[in-house]
Amino acid sequence: MARAKHLSSKQVGLMYGFRSGLEEKVAEQLRKEGIDPKFETLKLPYRVEKRCTYTPDFPVGKTIIIETKGRFQTADRMKMLMVQKQYPDYEFRFIFSNSKARISKVSNTTYGTWCDKNGFKYADKLIPQEWIQEIKGELKCL
Repeated sequence: MARAKHLSSKQVGLMYGFRSGLEEKVAEQLRKEGIDPKFETLKLPYRVEKRCTYTPDFPVGKTIIIETKGRFQTADRMKMLMVQKQYPDYEFRFIFSNSKARISKVSNTTYGTWCDKNGFKYADKLIPQEWIQEIKGELKCL
């Protein structure tokens, strides 16, 4: 009898298109809670000086979008401010590997304080249970 083949985390990530372990962990948490992760299924065009497209990591609710970040570089922060402004009906939330990481070596601002300043909710490592309940509430209304 053939044995079931177990895939490594890297193989699972490649199969579903995850680029980081954090994305994979958040997707697994959503699945365990009975929520379809919908990984990068939504594309939102936004404008800078040229037309760009933002593909959110997890557009899980009617209005809630979860973005996972290990590194949160300047270009990412600028993009999120533009997308937030151009799509006010969506609520963009972050799951960081470490929200206490500084945005640069010369700044005292952390990822978390940047989020607080700019009106984004955030958490570390996993989605808070209260967010899960909000997502489930939105999904009931669909």
